[in-house]
Amino acid sequence: MIRLVAVALLAVFVWALLARLVAFVRRRDIDWTGVTAFAGFVVLAFWLRHVTGIG
Repeated sequence: MIRLVAVALLAVFVWALLARLVAFVRRRDIDWTGVTAFAGFVVLAFWLRHVTGIG
């Protein structure tokens, strides 16, 4: 029962965080080139870790 409550609270927290993030993105002018480069770097790091087994 406690596990169910913890998961429900976590889901509500993530939903609220995503709602604030969407509102923030709509208000601001975001440099999507930088965001894309950052996301690509993270994906590349995970892929290289998977392929090489280092890290």
